[in-house]
Amino acid sequence: MTRGTLYIVAAPSGAGKSSIVNATLARDAQIALSISFTSRGPRPGEVDGEHYHFVSADEFQRMIGAGDFFEHALVHGDYKGTARQSVEPQLAAGKDVLLEIDWQGAQQVKAKLPDAVSVFILPPSREALLERMRKRGQDPEEVIQRRLAAAREEMSHYFEFDYVIVNEVFDTAVDEMCAIFAASRLTREKQQARHEALIRKLLA
Repeated sequence: MTRGTLYIVAAPSGAGKSSIVNATLARDAQIALSISFTSRGPRPGEVDGEHYHFVSADEFQRMIGAGDFFEHALVHGDYKGTARQSVEPQLAAGKDVLLEIDWQGAQQVKAKLPDAVSVFILPPSREALLERMRKRGQDPEEVIQRRLAAAREEMSHYFEFDYVIVNEVFDTAVDEMCAIFAASRLTREKQQARHEALIRKLLA
């Protein structure tokens, strides 16, 4: 059995990362989404265990101390992280796993698993980013402005990723994400491991 591929998807707040990921997962049944832990409270419509595992800051710090996280970071004053048990068993079983995380978490993961495939999503403009943040209707204006200010720093790390998608037309962005996943499964290494018996027969 070939080991699964770990995909990392990151973006600034408001770039449409979650929408693209959800639409891609609906079209690609071979990928499992890893549910992250966070110390922030749930936003309207968010469900514990579906969008995030919501825990207190004290519990999150206890988990850090216990070495429970594959990666973790402090983002906008809240902790976010991926538990090891959410990733490693699925990869070992040959399942592809997608991490929807920030650039700090992506750095940690790439340091541990250099063969992880990483994707960064950019908005088509700063104006579009601000408009999308406001359309959520979930955060007060001061929080929106703080997130917008942080977005420039987040976007400056795009060059650390293997692929970049500009989310200008949503359907196109989803198509491009699916294309990345499809192409990564067709590398020589993956195909050689997957079709070892066939290749031996063809070259006999």
